[in-house]
Amino acid sequence: MVEWQFALLVMFGGVVGFLLLGLPVVFSFLTVNIIGALIFLGGDLGLLQMVRNMRSAVAQYSLVPIPLFVLMGEVMLHTGMAARSINAIDRVISRVPGRLSMVAVIGGTIFSSLSGSTLANAAVLGKTLLPEMRSRGYAATIAIGPILAVGGVAMLIPPSGLAVMLGSLARISINDLLLTAIVPGILMAVAFFAYIAIRCRMNPALAPAYDVEELSFAERFMPLVKYVLPLVGIFIVVVGSMMTGIATPTESAALGVIASVIAGACYRSVTLANMKEAVIETLKFSAMILFVICASGTFSQILAFSGATQAVADIVTSSGLAPLAMTVAMLGVLVLLGCFMDQVSMMMLTLPVFMPIIAATGIDPLWFGVLMLIALEISLCTPPFGLLLFVMQGVAGRQTPISTIYAAVIPFLILEFAVMALLVVFPGLVQWLPDLLR
Repeated sequence: MVEWQFALLVMFGGVVGFLLLGLPVVFSFLTVNIIGALIFLGGDLGLLQMVRNMRSAVAQYSLVPIPLFVLMGEVMLHTGMAARSINAIDRVISRVPGRLSMVAVIGGTIFSSLSGSTLANAAVLGKTLLPEMRSRGYAATIAIGPILAVGGVAMLIPPSGLAVMLGSLARISINDLLLTAIVPGILMAVAFFAYIAIRCRMNPALAPAYDVEELSFAERFMPLVKYVLPLVGIFIVVVGSMMTGIATPTESAALGVIASVIAGACYRSVTLANMKEAVIETLKFSAMILFVICASGTFSQILAFSGATQAVADIVTSSGLAPLAMTVAMLGVLVLLGCFMDQVSMMMLTLPVFMPIIAATGIDPLWFGVLMLIALEISLCTPPFGLLLFVMQGVAGRQTPISTIYAAVIPFLILEFAVMALLVVFPGLVQWLPDLLR
């Protein structure tokens, strides 16, 4: 076995092995980096270089939006703004068939545009809507499926911490990546909405109708004005400042945090206790992400130094495959890995190999970055080990078997694959918004 093949076996096999043993993602990559530095980077000198790489990896201004976006979402969650907005949307569409499932899609899309947290999005929707759906006799397919599917939209619609991380690791413009992901996110939300409407029209038993309280015009729409429009205003502050060039992603994230705290204060829901909880949760998530980024530099360097990165790129480019076929193959690898791994691990494993291939074949990195985000979103819900599947099982309780959750998410996975295929065939849809702004 030549050195680069041995390096691939040690680095990739080591990470997968440690993850299967139950070691957290951060420590799996750090442990493999130590082993790889000792073997391939010259022993003690390799360890010293690893420490230097860790410092340079996180000492980047472009990473600042990650903790700020997470903090903004945590403030929304712990001050109760998300739950109030969902209830306000419920009042407006109270007579629509399958309305609670549609509330999940609309409310989840709005909340995802503010939180950027996939797990928080699914948890809030599940705790808020699932008990009422059950009490109204909703079928699991139309109750659990939308909550799971729209939870992944948080990965696409800004502010998305994972998009910031992807842009930083892949050297893609973070501003362009955040803006470009808006169109696919909206397309998915519209597809989910249409599917629910059609299914409930064809089979009303999936979402039985029930009598609702008669509300006046003011009672129906005033909560929308009071609780939803301010959240839309925060979204405009964050995305609008980036679109117009007034603020960088970091500055817009800071504006979003300030706006969310002000909104919470206006509702008199900002307390020392919930702000402390929001900061603690932000620190936990940010520390994990930054430690993973610390490990990314050495991981990529070992693969490059051993010749593995260049060798794999040469093999792929000499295979004669068209760029489109290569893109589809790489997306297929991501979807397959998503059945067993979390999104951060997938990015860490694949980007050191994928990005040289993209550079060598002339594939647009921004287009591929958006497709990769969609593939990562899909992998959140792919059986058997999609992360959101287990979040939903925790929310739904033991009375809901995991097989029921698998069955509920399958139709929505098909819709997500359809949107991905649409963007592969028509790449102009990805570039439309950034080109319009330019």
